[in-house]
Amino acid sequence: VNMPGHIKLTKSGQPDPDPSEFLLPSMEMKRNDMNKVYDAKKSVWIPCPKTGGYKEGLLESGSLEDPGSKCVVGVAHEKFTLKAADVGKVNPPKFEKCEDMVNLTFLNDASVFWNLKTRYQAKMIHTYSGLFVVIVNPYKRYPLYTHRVAKIYLGKRRNEVPPHLWAIAETAYRGMLNNQKNQAMLITGESGAGKTENTKKVITYLAMVATGSGKKAEKKVSLEDQIVATNPIMESYGNAKTSRNDNSSRFGKF
Repeated sequence: VNMPGHIKLTKSGQPDPDPSEFLLPSMEMKRNDMNKVYDAKKSVWIPCPKTGGYKEGLLESGSLEDPGSKCVVGVAHEKFTLKAADVGKVNPPKFEKCEDMVNLTFLNDASVFWNLKTRYQAKMIHTYSGLFVVIVNPYKRYPLYTHRVAKIYLGKRRNEVPPHLWAIAETAYRGMLNNQKNQAMLITGESGAGKTENTKKVITYLAMVATGSGKKAEKKVSLEDQIVATNPIMESYGNAKTSRNDNSSRFGKF
């Protein structure tokens, strides 16, 4: 099935799809999040051995202040006894689908995973964590890397626009122009996470902004396409199969 991201829009003449739903939560989502059941003193996260994840429950007894004390947590009709060190507080509803996880009141593993999960389920794959942007691979083509999106991030500071890979690329590009200094971007993740794809997206953005308006001549191949087109040639020599990725990059890119 062809997703919007597959369309070479400049050739088809159609306008780029609206990326808003992939960048910002809707008003309905915000209302639903604010109506979430929450108790400031009792809402907690506990580990779930079956799934390797976390479950939300209510603290029935014990103190979270003393890491060694025993806590009883109720989840639905079940009760679990754990050490306070293994129990984490749940963030208030206003932090649901938070854009930058540094702003969370309670910064624990469960809260970070929950924030990434809820944003991912709402089709928002980009989330900031301090200087980093965490991108969860959707295994689909979302219309997040079009010329329309590039215009949103062009010349903007990071805090003026929703989280995106190109906000980081824009920061690096402006830093190079304004400070006349070389810039470095670290793209990290496990095999199959999407490092090579994200590297291509960064190159695409830099090529778009560095070559002006981003409009392509009809019969002329753009610099952007030429640079991105070198990747398959490099990959044919430098890639190898892994258990998670049939086309895993085996070399660095500058």
